[in-house]
Amino acid sequence: MRYIDLHCDTLTESLKSGESFMGGALQSSAEKLKKSGCAVQCFAIFTQGAQAAAFFDKSLNYYRNMLDLNVNNLVSADTADGLSACINGGKTGAILTVENLGFLQGDTDKLYALKKAGVKMASLVWNYENEFAYPNIVFKDGIPQFDKREMRGLKPKGREAVEILDGLKIIIDISHLSDGGAEEILKNRKIPAVASHSNAAEVWNVSRNLTDKQIKLLAGCGGIAGINFCKDFLGSGATARDTFEEAFLHINHMINVGGEDVVALGSDFDGIPAPAGLEDCTKVQKLLMYLSERGISSRICEKIAYKNALRVFTEFLP
Repeated sequence: MRYIDLHCDTLTESLKSGESFMGGALQSSAEKLKKSGCAVQCFAIFTQGAQAAAFFDKSLNYYRNMLDLNVNNLVSADTADGLSACINGGKTGAILTVENLGFLQGDTDKLYALKKAGVKMASLVWNYENEFAYPNIVFKDGIPQFDKREMRGLKPKGREAVEILDGLKIIIDISHLSDGGAEEILKNRKIPAVASHSNAAEVWNVSRNLTDKQIKLLAGCGGIAGINFCKDFLGSGATARDTFEEAFLHINHMINVGGEDVVALGSDFDGIPAPAGLEDCTKVQKLLMYLSERGISSRICEKIAYKNALRVFTEFLP
């Protein structure tokens, strides 16, 4: 079954570590993506720190070069027609996203340059507060308190950024965003938003996972949440069967709370330690088979694998 993955850190990991984007040890290399049956992979440019703006520019150039060098495996999927062709064809489509807009330092005029650069989805914040928003991780003495939730909403520049991003048709990603910020974006929203790599807090109670209220609000605007494969957010299991069962529990809960149109995949590959059973993207098909074994119909499995994400992206892509 073809699938769409809403989030990976492969681009950043390849650039920083020197691991080959084509193959090697990366969890979502170009060769592995083709082998896995991935229809579309969202490649995030992750930015954080003093050199974040320069790193964004470096990452953008690297992304373009990698597409040029991997034409037999990857093709840009930045139009609705291109996206459909990737679902039906053998190559993997690539969609460019940004994780953490903090590198803009609150300058919302620079959002227009992101549109020109081909960015299709963006999150306001990562794990640390910036000029736009607060993260959904609360720290005490530098240590994350995963049982606490951040209720502060968007900052004024964050509200301005949301309005501009919506106008530019860049999908807003609420993964990592505070509860207050997420609810501010989602309440009464008329167009989809995405939680690209977040699970269900009722299944595994960490602040990086979505509350039932957030899942319902995402569903209400036609949005989707991509199941994150990181063990810290799935559960505590150590075996492949544990991993698959925990993913099933999150997926099943999200369907029960928000309906079958709200769930997608958001692996976080190359940004997480390899979980048992989902060591890299070539194992995604085993997860989809497990969902079927646990009673999720083939029709809903297809929605989880690619149809829900396809619906959202088609609404935003030219």
